[in-house]
Amino acid sequence: MTAPTRPLALVTGASSGIGLEIARELAARDHDLLLVAEDERVHLTAASLDAQAVRADLATAEGVEELWTAVLATGRPLEVAVLNAGVGRGGAFADNPLEDELQVVALNVTGTTRLAKRVVQAMVGQGSGRILFTSSIASTMPGPYQAVYNASKSYVQSLAEALVEELEDSGVTVTSLMPGPTDTEFFARADLLDTALGQGPKDDPATVAKQGVEALLKGERKVVGGGLLTRAQAATNAVLPDALKAKGHAAGAKPRD
Repeated sequence: MTAPTRPLALVTGASSGIGLEIARELAARDHDLLLVAEDERVHLTAASLDAQAVRADLATAEGVEELWTAVLATGRPLEVAVLNAGVGRGGAFADNPLEDELQVVALNVTGTTRLAKRVVQAMVGQGSGRILFTSSIASTMPGPYQAVYNASKSYVQSLAEALVEELEDSGVTVTSLMPGPTDTEFFARADLLDTALGQGPKDDPATVAKQGVEALLKGERKVVGGGLLTRAQAATNAVLPDALKAKGHAAGAKPRD
């Protein structure tokens, strides 16, 4: 950590992908960083950015509390919180192990809610702060062969947009970042590499992160992260009926024989 006059920013899921690039963006914009991930790479990331690292599993209550204890131990107001940690699971709902689907819910829904509660209460108490939720354009459509993940991101998106209104006069802003397919480890970890979605074009995570941070610092309500193809998909999803969106998603996410 460097000069205490710089704003303190928390980034979860910061060891790779969009979270790592968001951390880099905030570091370049003169923020001190508290970086969190469940794997040991977070320590290497933190070292490269002169940041503090916490290795914690945010799918558990214990992991969230361990992280929040570290935030309080800084003795500093938390001015930025990026709730980016998430996990996916591809495959047919009937075939996927229940434990895998519940892990998606535990991190994306329950863990996000636990941490958001801590962050929101602290920021409302100090009268300032900026929160970024990493949602997804998956939140705008049913997700056959990725059903629980899409449902979890719909929850995150709805939570973020509700908080925008609740916190309107609090000094705290809430932004949701809605990436499309992005070139990260997500597809391998979610077992989606053998799908049209997994093998299709993807956006640069650095571009998505920059768009998200810019929207966060401007206090914008939401931003679609990615290039023209992703923004076109988001615009199309806004008018298509759910049945058609479900069929399109199934074509992209169904495992190939």
